[in-house]
Amino acid sequence: MKELELKYGCNPNQKPSRIYMENGELPIKVLNGKPGYINFLDAFNGWQLVKELKKATGLPAATSFKHVSPAGAAVGLPLSDVERKIYWVDDMDVEFTPIANAYARARGADRMSSFGDFISLSDVCDKATALLIKREVSDGVIAPGYDEDALEILKAKKNGNYNVIEIDPDYVPDPIERKQVFGVTFEQGRNELNIDEHFFDNIVTENKELSESAKRDLAISMITLKYTQSNSVCYVKDGQAIGIGAGQQSRIHCTRLAGSKADNWWLRQSPQVLNLPFLDKIRRADRDNAIDLYIGEDYMDVLADGEWEKIFKTKPAVFTAEEKRAWLDKNTGVSLGSDAFFPFGDNIERAHRSGVQYVAQPGGSIRDDHVIETCNKYGMVMSFTGIRLFHH
Repeated sequence: MKELELKYGCNPNQKPSRIYMENGELPIKVLNGKPGYINFLDAFNGWQLVKELKKATGLPAATSFKHVSPAGAAVGLPLSDVERKIYWVDDMDVEFTPIANAYARARGADRMSSFGDFISLSDVCDKATALLIKREVSDGVIAPGYDEDALEILKAKKNGNYNVIEIDPDYVPDPIERKQVFGVTFEQGRNELNIDEHFFDNIVTENKELSESAKRDLAISMITLKYTQSNSVCYVKDGQAIGIGAGQQSRIHCTRLAGSKADNWWLRQSPQVLNLPFLDKIRRADRDNAIDLYIGEDYMDVLADGEWEKIFKTKPAVFTAEEKRAWLDKNTGVSLGSDAFFPFGDNIERAHRSGVQYVAQPGGSIRDDHVIETCNKYGMVMSFTGIRLFHH
């Protein structure tokens, strides 16, 4: 198949629409559904991300994409009991495989952003992963293959219209890529940067103790950024992205946005949130919305009289700013990557408040000395990679 006609482009008024190959055949098969223009943008970017994550870490990987940026990305490390609870999978009577763990973590870190995602898996989708996908609101999935029972589960999703794409794992694209904007063709070499164990060797801070797990997490952050709309910053902990700030014009706004998502991920693990007395009838998506409000500044939207009764069995106590700060101070060992240099130390100050201990960024700012000094103030480890990772 050289060409696949699509319903429309980014928007319904943008017709005609298709994907096609100028030479050879498309590297995909649509096994179910009718994926759209944005679905394929998410699928192809996500597939590259998970393929590189697996190459860099040796672990199965998954990502959850929304609007051509990852909402989450992770490798297949086991879930803790707390993670199983905050990702709403503790009630599933199934033994999670590594690829299922990877998607649970990718989907669960930022459930608000992942709602209605497009999934990419580095490995064959098995039954455990399909059962996890079945219960989430999602547009589709791309993987190098599907177990027979997994495919049957996915084909039944969305009244039989769920998008299931199989990609040739051996497909290698041309080294030159092109796109058109306003009738003008842009051309560039593909970003084939290899992020390996030596990528972070240039440590510029006083503290130079970079553990293997920190290297892994920094690699996850940089590979994730490689496929995130710039400007972008990514916080990672224990093999999963916990906060991604994408498409911001200001570097500090990236850092704040990603940091606020990382903070929310950690706050969801607090006793105050874990013990929220939800009504039995409340759906997972509504729980996510309620938690987001409860831990934010608009907590009275769910705690006001006449409102809390719709969500909780009993009225929860306010999660005070002091209590939240005390809990956030317990989060440590976070890694942070940036797709371009930090121009000021304010980014490091903000990262420190979210438990960041390890930083990777290109370096090259005229204020590098101030950024390094700020890292040294907090005993952080910072690597200058010398490589920018803009993605547009």
